[in-house]
Amino acid sequence: MTALVQSVQSFWQQTLRRPDLAWLAVALIYAALAALQPAVVMPTATFTLGALAQTAPFILFAVAVIGYLEATGAQSVVARAFQGRETSMIFAAALVGGLAPFCSCEVIPFIAALLVAGAPLSAIMALWLSSPLMDPAAFVITASALGFEFAVAKTVAAVSVGLLGGFAVKAMMHAGAFQGNMLLNPPTSCCGAKSTPKGDKPVWRFWQHEERRAAFWSAGLKNAVFLLKWLTLAYTLEALMIRYIPAETIAGFVGGDGVGTIMLSALLGAPAYLNGYAAPALVSGLMDKGMDPGAAMAFMIAGGATSIPAMTAVFALVKRQVFAAYLALAFTGAVLSGLVFALVAGA
Repeated sequence: MTALVQSVQSFWQQTLRRPDLAWLAVALIYAALAALQPAVVMPTATFTLGALAQTAPFILFAVAVIGYLEATGAQSVVARAFQGRETSMIFAAALVGGLAPFCSCEVIPFIAALLVAGAPLSAIMALWLSSPLMDPAAFVITASALGFEFAVAKTVAAVSVGLLGGFAVKAMMHAGAFQGNMLLNPPTSCCGAKSTPKGDKPVWRFWQHEERRAAFWSAGLKNAVFLLKWLTLAYTLEALMIRYIPAETIAGFVGGDGVGTIMLSALLGAPAYLNGYAAPALVSGLMDKGMDPGAAMAFMIAGGATSIPAMTAVFALVKRQVFAAYLALAFTGAVLSGLVFALVAGA
């Protein structure tokens, strides 16, 4: 308990000396709402808190894993477990991501834990891109609104986009890209806690050592606050986008067909927030009005993978070259999915 108290005290001392931009942004957003549209404050806060409550188990899991790795000194052991398995891990990550019921923000804590554990960035990217695109419940809803063929195609697209991202990152890493730690804020012993003692073997029962307990609480607290603040900002932005920039407004610009329309659909869909359960009904209505099936697929894939809330969390988590690759691969995957589906649907 002493280690926890010391970690909390040191953390707050550093926090007060250096104001945080994420919390400042959240405060400014709510201050602006309170001044301009006070009736919107409570719905926005309720949405944000509800989304955080839903994501809390994932945050706690990731924080516990990160803290345990730091306290035991087991990062190198876990990293060795991933060596030589990159290709199989990319396939597994894309398949799991294509079926897992995670939205683009809920997967962030798992990404953080995997980066700390030493998993290959290629496999992480595969999971990152595929996970928000499809899950069993979304499959049923998509099939009912857009047809079984569209639902199957979107599932295949989700896995394929993950594979595209995974193997593209693998190729880039072999060419010399993404060297070193890709976390923007690597979890380490901080906040005034003593560094974890290093040795040849991990100390699995870290709680028997005062300095290792301090390292656990220090890393856990740092990363809990890190994930909480950026997800709070992400969900706040999500709530505002749903209210002020509805997806149907953006979708109104993507009528017609052809390669240009598919690319425009992916470009406009990227910042939009497309909930996997609400989007099928919206896209169904647009297709009834003449929207090309390929453009609809590109719009849904881009909107699921790279919404502004998701990009906010990603931007805060990883270094800029990884963030740029994430955006480029998501956009490319959305365009290719749209082109392929347009060919299949038109056959």
